[in-house]
Amino acid sequence: MAVEGVFAAYRLGPAGFGWVLGGTLVLVGLATSVVLRSWTTVDASGITICWGLGRGRTYPWHEIRWIDVRETDNQYGNSLVPRIRLTNGRRRSLPGLQHSDIYPSPDFRVDFRRIVNWCELSTDPSIRVHPSKQLRYRVGPMAVGVIAGIVIAVVVGIVFVVKN
Repeated sequence: MAVEGVFAAYRLGPAGFGWVLGGTLVLVGLATSVVLRSWTTVDASGITICWGLGRGRTYPWHEIRWIDVRETDNQYGNSLVPRIRLTNGRRRSLPGLQHSDIYPSPDFRVDFRRIVNWCELSTDPSIRVHPSKQLRYRVGPMAVGVIAGIVIAVVVGIVFVVKN
């Protein structure tokens, strides 16, 4: 941001610098506001999710089929985010409740267990159905790379044979 400020002051003058600085502060303020207003509540009526805009949406217990934790591992570390599966097959992450190496939450497991307990108390066991694994979870990046390599080799071979 310092380089942006110096560049704006040099190339755009004081007025341009003011606009760039003001625009940057407005964007940072809006993003911070949305993050701070994102939350999840759980009660007898269901799970209410708000992503920072509006009042949020309540998903009643009879629409929730499964609750699990999505684990993502990337270059910044490991992150855990709880999510719900709905009767229509859609998934919704629960904002405000997550754990990662960068932003650890010491109470994550306890809070997640509370949500699962609410679900178990509020729903009939027959409607709680563990979703089947989708293709994208069964085929890893290495398998995709091997398949792509084979397809590319076959296409190059066919093009080479056709050209000669």
